[in-house]
Amino acid sequence: MANAKRGASIGIAQYTTIDQPQLLISMTEIPALTDLEFLPFIDSNGQLLEQFQGKVGIYAIFDQTKTLKYVGFSRDVFLSLRQHLVRCVSECYWVKVQVIDRPNRTILETIRAAWLEGTAISDEAKWTQPIQVKEFMTDEERSTYEKAIDELGQIKALKNAARRVESEIMTQLKARNVQAEIRFNPKLKEEGLLDLK
Repeated sequence: MANAKRGASIGIAQYTTIDQPQLLISMTEIPALTDLEFLPFIDSNGQLLEQFQGKVGIYAIFDQTKTLKYVGFSRDVFLSLRQHLVRCVSECYWVKVQVIDRPNRTILETIRAAWLEGTAISDEAKWTQPIQVKEFMTDEERSTYEKAIDELGQIKALKNAARRVESEIMTQLKARNVQAEIRFNPKLKEEGLLDLK
């Protein structure tokens, strides 16, 4: 790749930074997903991939068996990966990242399409949307919500269900040795949504 510079270090792994993304137009210049290194979603210290904080790029998320689960792009890869981890804890074990110095949506969409070729991603909304607490309500929580006599009662029921789901997510993250600070947006809980602050 003539317009790429090799050697930016991520621990022992390497990643490529594209200096002039506007030149990345032909399919032969698109970085092959197979050429990028697998990086652990959570490092040995329980931290997330902080080297991608504030970095624009495209990333592919893999499960424990290194099966592709999702491909996305972001203006801050670190924040997006953290959000995906919370939304899909059991599917975020490995990641491949292509950092781009100057963002270009067309290029990112072209790379995403190439990486996804021949792969069907099921339920993309679970990766990109806040967690809908109603989908995870117990029968008792659902009954309390439905029997609430006013909006205040429904909000209280949603917040209680959101706290329980949040607790379950935090337990899963702790089991994965995540030491990074994870904080949910408290205002969204009233709407029955869980998303990071």
